[in-house]
Amino acid sequence: MPEPLRSEEDFLALIDACFPTAHPDLLVPRGDDCALLRSPGDLLISTDLFLEHMHFRRSYFSAGDIGHKALAVNLSDIAAMGGRPHSFSLSLAAPPDLPRAFFREMFEAMAELAGQHGVFLSGGDLSKGKTLGVCITILGQPAPGGQVLLRGRCRPGDLLVVLGRPGLARAGLLALEADPRAARRDFPAAVAAHLRPLARVDEGLKLAALPGVRGAMDVSDGLARDLPRFLSNPGGPNLGAHLALPPHFVHPEVEAYCAASGCGPADRFALLGGEDYALLTAVDPDHLPGLLKILPRALPMGQVSSRPGLVLNGQPLGLAGFDHFSNGN
Repeated sequence: MPEPLRSEEDFLALIDACFPTAHPDLLVPRGDDCALLRSPGDLLISTDLFLEHMHFRRSYFSAGDIGHKALAVNLSDIAAMGGRPHSFSLSLAAPPDLPRAFFREMFEAMAELAGQHGVFLSGGDLSKGKTLGVCITILGQPAPGGQVLLRGRCRPGDLLVVLGRPGLARAGLLALEADPRAARRDFPAAVAAHLRPLARVDEGLKLAALPGVRGAMDVSDGLARDLPRFLSNPGGPNLGAHLALPPHFVHPEVEAYCAASGCGPADRFALLGGEDYALLTAVDPDHLPGLLKILPRALPMGQVSSRPGLVLNGQPLGLAGFDHFSNGN
């Protein structure tokens, strides 16, 4: 019989075994009513929920996948601002039937990713729940020099660039939903993109240091929905974009998935995306060569226009992307 965690003290002991309890910026260790952190100056703050049956299924997510992705999506928010992650808090709703080994695997994967990015766990909260739920609040520091990559700062004529492979995580999700075993066999890169997304912190920091970069955004709901958000300017007219995707924009596994499933053109599928956690940016055309020299895997994908709306290959793009409160894409 798998050993359960029988009390809050059991959980806290396991957390302390997986995450360091001391850090130079953690002035009061975990366990008091609040953490006391040494402020590194201006702070970036973001929060994400990661809920069973909404964001993941235990039928094909391992405990390690859950721990990794719950933190990765928060790290991606810091990356999109061109920041360096600093620390995070973890709140957990845990079903009583999950064994100790499940949570150890989950915490160890989360701790491994935290170590890769130099972030520490400052505290959090625990509760029993009917289903597994994770909420992480992450703190970060602006890039050296204080530049923060914001939305809504594009200008007509700017070139749009994406770091990552849009649509790959969506192909992984749909393949896993249909047949997890076949998905892992036929679409390994897509499955990995969905289960263990890459947090592009180093790329975000490089973007923040480059001249001519207007801002950035992480693509979590698909380019078709996130690109208009990126272009929206609260202090002026909304902009649009003329998209011209390069031949290598669509990952081969997205092409293969679309061909096997009959889900339509792969370029439109890639623009719907969802949970890509790619970085979207815009750059002054004169500075694109410098960006591509520093970030050679960046994919130019179009140009900002003064007319609202998205146009793909000369035709209006009638795609909406993902919305938690909408029934369809």
